Amino acid sequence: MRLAHGATIWFTGLSGAGKSTIARAVGSLVDGPAEVLDGDELRATVSSELGFSAQDRDRHVCRVGYIAELLARNGVVALVPVIAPYARARECVRRRHVERGSTYLEVHVATPLAECARRDPKGLYDRASRGELHGLTGVDDPYEAPSAPDLRLDTTDLDVPTAADRVVRLLADRGLVP
Repeated sequence: MRLAHGATIWFTGLSGAGKSTIARAVGSLVDGPAEVLDGDELRATVSSELGFSAQDRDRHVCRVGYIAELLARNGVVALVPVIAPYARARECVRRRHVERGSTYLEVHVATPLAECARRDPKGLYDRASRGELHGLTGVDDPYEAPSAPDLRLDTTDLDVPTAADRVVRLLADRGLVP
């Protein structure tokens, strides 16, 4: 699939929801320039000095949003699997895209907390349950779910290829795929 122009597709949801896996699957379907801006990788590089306070989380999301918009404006499909727990930061990113005429789509990977904790690919929920980790989004730090995402996916019973196909359908429905 080749997109008509660049775009940002932001995948928000809890840790373990499937954001990165779906973003990579969508990226493999894109014929043209695409970049996965993985939240963990970006936290280790462009946001390495930031912690996990609400202010630092917002600052990280805004930085990633800046990079994503720059890529989108220059014809790249930016696939962004970043939790972005607070609505205000996601709205800031959306507004930046709109102001610059860049396409921004929000995909809420709405996998329930219990399923994310069952998967626990990074061991975060286990550490939080033992009291070794504090401020985990959805556990003892809030996650403000989007009220009107462009697409909502619950991966509890949804396989990765089907989830990626739904994102591609969203792109087609929005006229982004010629």
